[in-house]
Amino acid sequence: MKDYFDKGEYIIREGEEGNTFFIIAKGEVCVTQTTEGCTEPQEIKTLGVGDYFGEKALISEDVRSANIISTENNTQCLVVDRDNFNQMVGTYEELQAYLKEYVEELSRCDERRNALPLSPLIDSSPEAQEVRRLRERIAVLPTHDPFQDLEVIATLGMGGFGRVELVKLRDEDTTFALKCIKKKHIVDTRQQEHIYSERNILQLTNSHFIVRLFRTFRDDKYVYMLLEVCLGGELWSVLRDMSSFEEQTARFCIACVLEAFDYLHARGIIYRDLKPENLLLDAEGYVKIADFGFAKRIGLGKKTWTFCGTPEYVAPEVIMNKGHDFGADCWSLGILIFELLTGSPPFSGTDPIKIYTMVLHGIEKVDFPKRISKRPDDLIRRLCKLNPVDRLGNKKNGIIDIKKHKWFQGFNWEGLRRQKLISPLKRELKGPMDHSHFDIFPPELEKPPDELSGWDKDF
Repeated sequence: MKDYFDKGEYIIREGEEGNTFFIIAKGEVCVTQTTEGCTEPQEIKTLGVGDYFGEKALISEDVRSANIISTENNTQCLVVDRDNFNQMVGTYEELQAYLKEYVEELSRCDERRNALPLSPLIDSSPEAQEVRRLRERIAVLPTHDPFQDLEVIATLGMGGFGRVELVKLRDEDTTFALKCIKKKHIVDTRQQEHIYSERNILQLTNSHFIVRLFRTFRDDKYVYMLLEVCLGGELWSVLRDMSSFEEQTARFCIACVLEAFDYLHARGIIYRDLKPENLLLDAEGYVKIADFGFAKRIGLGKKTWTFCGTPEYVAPEVIMNKGHDFGADCWSLGILIFELLTGSPPFSGTDPIKIYTMVLHGIEKVDFPKRISKRPDDLIRRLCKLNPVDRLGNKKNGIIDIKKHKWFQGFNWEGLRRQKLISPLKRELKGPMDHSHFDIFPPELEKPPDELSGWDKDF
């Protein structure tokens, strides 16, 4: 079922059979209906973000009673069909309660999202004002030459894809992370679609728990993403140095990831690459998810079949190519809890095939060390059920069920969302150019070849 619609496109036609229900996540639609005495259907009303339609199709097999037409390009809807509704939500009364809670959350999230681009009436906080200022400042940088106004301070990371550089604006000490991705590497590994998906998803997100994308650039050798910098370093390197985390520290990290997953899943986005290497610490020690190359918008009640992820974190249904949904993220969350508390994931080895075999045997075959106490032990096992339908976080209440688990009893979620909690991983920083919490990387000695096929013309 398509969940993106262009202006003038019919989402529902009057008189047709239907078994799907829609919630508007972005854009606007008009509702028209055949009226006695009129040759053309008449407009009844318009619906916007947070409104929903088609709910009667979930409880009866009546034909559609009106037309729903998109009035804006790129109108986005979250879609639920009858089978998934019955499995995830239940009765019509439960749907009403679910919708009330969902629309309130969507409204809160939209307030945050709309606060970013030039909207002082919506959010006049110092943070929002600074983000707007930076966006205005960055908007004037040349599309094909980011280094005309950006100065490289140090390298924060490197790999086959390219490098991540700490950069600053030449006329001020404001710093960013510039992800420089080799175009030839992207073409050779057929990652063009993933790169565009990463950019598109990051452009739509506005969460304290997801790294912010400010701008993209391109030239003959690279495509670039100018990102929020997280100078606290990688969670992976902190875990490596500490061997394992105390429960309080692990719980704080997982709570940050849960906030990010809650935000993404509500928008129909699956992340699919959770691991300590993709989690960064900001200046206050809060965890932010980075690297959205495997993230994908699938919509509610849908599955995807792409095989991707890190072997130690891949869910069994991904390995078996049965199709996967948000349950794959829930599985990886259980793996992450285990690794944070012990220093290594429950399924590990040098051979991916052996790791996949262990995964398919299930978490019940794993010996849990004594340092994993009763509550996190229970949570890990509930997240790592072999059947994704049985997993905590993948039922009708979604991530809320995980937040209500006993391991989080007494946890201050509101304090976390408002960034009022003191992070157990906050590290000392001497300023916006302090990169001491990252490993030292050698300079790039060889420039990659040009890649001129033009796949990146819209980047």
